[in-house]
Amino acid sequence: MITIQAALARKSGSARAFRIEPVGLDAPRPGELLVRIAACGICHTDLGFAGAAGGDGGLPQILGHEGAGIIEQTGARVRGLRPGDHVVLSYQSCGRCAACRRGAPAHCARFWELNFDGERLDGSNAYHGARGHFFGQSSFATHALATPRNAVKVPKTLPLELLAPLGCGFQTGAGTILNSLRVRRGSSVAVFGAGSVGLAAVMAARIARAGVIIAIDLRPARLRLARELGATHALLSNGRLAGALRKILPRGVDYALEITGEPEVLDVAAETLAPGGALANIAVPGADASRLQPGQRMVEIIQGDAIPQVFIPKMIRYYQAGRFPIDRLLRVYPFGEINRAFADSASGRAIKAVLRMA
Repeated sequence: MITIQAALARKSGSARAFRIEPVGLDAPRPGELLVRIAACGICHTDLGFAGAAGGDGGLPQILGHEGAGIIEQTGARVRGLRPGDHVVLSYQSCGRCAACRRGAPAHCARFWELNFDGERLDGSNAYHGARGHFFGQSSFATHALATPRNAVKVPKTLPLELLAPLGCGFQTGAGTILNSLRVRRGSSVAVFGAGSVGLAAVMAARIARAGVIIAIDLRPARLRLARELGATHALLSNGRLAGALRKILPRGVDYALEITGEPEVLDVAAETLAPGGALANIAVPGADASRLQPGQRMVEIIQGDAIPQVFIPKMIRYYQAGRFPIDRLLRVYPFGEINRAFADSASGRAIKAVLRMA
């Protein structure tokens, strides 16, 4: 066992509930990796879980699921990864169910257990005094356990604080465009919500050579950035949004992405969808697809249907080619300022907050 430093989340009704404390962490089992975390992005899912962790007398939880770092130790039966490798960590999958075997790990039959239960599938927990294994990593810490299923080897020439958010947020936004929807060249795309996921989608729509790319948000500064990143149009989200969209695309939009989590915004996306169009629902749970017209479809998005070992290297190549400038979205904070980073993420002051562990 080693002693690590981890940001512990306890139930408080607030996302600003972290204290960095020492925690014991067991050595990696067969099939596991010990990763020294260099950086970790903050994602909306972390915001949602932070206020509820450790309730009802439970253990505090170590969140964080956009980790990146350097492998320090590997357990037996690990192939293809070795100590010293730089890795980006992503979501966990079992590798054995029907979805995993057909190359769709984001739809793993045990996705919830592996990513949200705070323990291994056998019920064990490698972290002493805290719940770990969040998304198979718990990367709000100086070290984390992962597996080859959710660790992706990346070039040592790029800073890990730049690459960390590729494991979830950017993967979800870009993957929705390029994998889930397979946006056609010359088609139209409307992105409802220009945060980190939405702006990744805007950049990916430009990569896909969509003809019309509309970014929608409440913040003018984010809309200006969306235009710089590839949006052909930028609209403020207000009561006249549906009419404004129809002025640009009288027939409706071919592909719409709902990222705000607001049911009213989902209604506008459905209302302005073109015949035969596709609506990607990323953030509204239990959305009703019956509002769509015949021939239209709603796609429930999980991780942009990305296979991390395939899609993360692809995003890195796009970045290196100047086509996916994710560096423009980042704001880096020292690990000790995690509560400020969370507050800035929640308020929208930071598009993508990234913690630097050292």
